[in-house]
Amino acid sequence: MTSTDNQPDPLRRELDTLTTEAYRAELAEIDRLPTLEIAATMNGEDSAVPAAVAAQLPSIAAAIDAVAARMAEGGRLVYAGAGTAGRLGVLDASECPPTFNTAPGQVVGLIAGGPDALVSSVEGAEDHPDLAVRDLDALALTERDAVVGISASGRTPYALGAVRHARRLGALTVGLSCNAGSPLAAAAEHGIEVVVGPELLTGSTRLKAGTAQKLVLNMISTITMIRLGKTYGNLMVDVRASNEKLRARSRRIVSLATGAPDPEIEAALAATGGEVKDAILVVLAGVDAARAARLLADSRGHLRTALQDALGG
Repeated sequence: MTSTDNQPDPLRRELDTLTTEAYRAELAEIDRLPTLEIAATMNGEDSAVPAAVAAQLPSIAAAIDAVAARMAEGGRLVYAGAGTAGRLGVLDASECPPTFNTAPGQVVGLIAGGPDALVSSVEGAEDHPDLAVRDLDALALTERDAVVGISASGRTPYALGAVRHARRLGALTVGLSCNAGSPLAAAAEHGIEVVVGPELLTGSTRLKAGTAQKLVLNMISTITMIRLGKTYGNLMVDVRASNEKLRARSRRIVSLATGAPDPEIEAALAATGGEVKDAILVVLAGVDAARAARLLADSRGHLRTALQDALGG
């Protein structure tokens, strides 16, 4: 107890109202269970997460369409969060360049406390919305950008500060939380509240809440990139072949898209400097590398559109 009237402090009272912080008396003896039974319990808890995400699909889809529209005009996707939520945002952002060949800075992950917070706790950083303002100002945020605030509780000051500041600047805002009626969702144009219920360990929101956030972030980045033409069907045709595994994957993708023999695939990739989209156009449309590049530029990188243009509709 910290207040003079012998009542819990305001933050503790707030935590008492959050679904993600609820205490589950039925699990009070979990530490006495056999390991297999604990694992089965955790697995059962996790199985409820996809259904909670499914309940928010209309909100998720609306947010994705809005993000994709901004990015199609040259905007950026920026994630902002603290602790586990921030780390998940940074993870999702860091996977976009090798997977979708995004330009440096096109998808950005901000975490309260900066890069050091990725591997260790930076005490108190999440409590300062002004730090989010500073981090966004360092990016020179514009109205073409989209900012996704991530917070399991939906009340983290850093995430709230990011969304509120971004909205003042005219950027698109999305609030992703795991509690209904959250301040974060209310502050954003697009609120996504994936209510997964109380955690196995009280308040450990790296568990179900973290899993839910990861699933939603997967959707936001992946479907946005599909909308931006970063795929051809379900093939990652914008993959960046920066190592041997990815070079082998590039050859396989061209093979799957075209059915061409290996020598033709190798020749197309060599002619296009290893660019998978260009190589597919060379093979399927019978154009040279320069023509393939022009077709893709005219179609803003959409391979299906470029192929239709090359083949006359």
